[in-house]
Amino acid sequence: MGPTAAGKTRLAFEICERSNAEIVSVDSALVYRGLDIGSAKPTADELARYPHHLVNIRDPAEAYSAAEFRRDALSAMADITARGRMPLLVGGTMLYFKALLEGLAETPPVEPGIREAIAAEADVRGWPALHKELADCDPEVAAGIHPNHSQRIGRALEVFRSTGIPMSRWRAGQASAALPYRILQVAVAPSDRNLLHERIEQRLQAMFSAGMVDEVRALHQRDDLARNLPAIRAVGYRQVWEYLDGETDEQTMQERALVATRQLAKRQYTWLRKWPDLHWILWTNAEKSLIPELCAHLADADFPVHGLY
Repeated sequence: MGPTAAGKTRLAFEICERSNAEIVSVDSALVYRGLDIGSAKPTADELARYPHHLVNIRDPAEAYSAAEFRRDALSAMADITARGRMPLLVGGTMLYFKALLEGLAETPPVEPGIREAIAAEADVRGWPALHKELADCDPEVAAGIHPNHSQRIGRALEVFRSTGIPMSRWRAGQASAALPYRILQVAVAPSDRNLLHERIEQRLQAMFSAGMVDEVRALHQRDDLARNLPAIRAVGYRQVWEYLDGETDEQTMQERALVATRQLAKRQYTWLRKWPDLHWILWTNAEKSLIPELCAHLADADFPVHGLY
């Protein structure tokens, strides 16, 4: 795990080259078909060379929840281990990691009409206003949700309005969901935050040069897609969508995409700083292999991986 543009995929490919690992993607954008350039999705050749799971499994018109991820990830991990191979979970969607490792609380069905009513209110008042409402009734959950994350705000509000019980209380009652695997958790990041900012800017410019705007234009032309869908809210895609709607010029769009990507990295660091039992690999040279540092952590944890040593 680690912030965006930190080198997770490169290290994962090195591990696959030296071991029997298969990658289970932990990335909320890579699940979508057609979100390729802007999500830094591995190329078709890389996907063929290194076995991947949970990539290109949904159409952008579909939502994909943390609960669905947990179900699919556990299924993939069971399949991989049944064939005598090792699951390697790679990504930066921290909510997915949390759902997988800790489980998810069971919440009740929502009364008919509440979801639609919340969406209609959001159209008038805006999601930040509904986020403030959520903070009044469930400050614990609201504190962990961005004011523009419509899907999570809507879900928490609909649970409270349906039951009168905050989402945080439903979560507090969840049972432990220990996994039947031994797991070593490793975070990859540059030692200097400025290095990450440079990599983010370089990668974003490379995405635009590779045709990211045309990629989003193809999505924009579909009648069944809109900016409120989770796929289109992905960092970078949302800003290009606004540009294609005529709301910004190209330079402003690129500047906003850069700011949004840096903000994403900051949120990921916030998660990681609080993450328990985490082994950090901090690099200074992006071209240098990180396998020696990884092997040191594996040895310290008595976590042998055949082929890496």
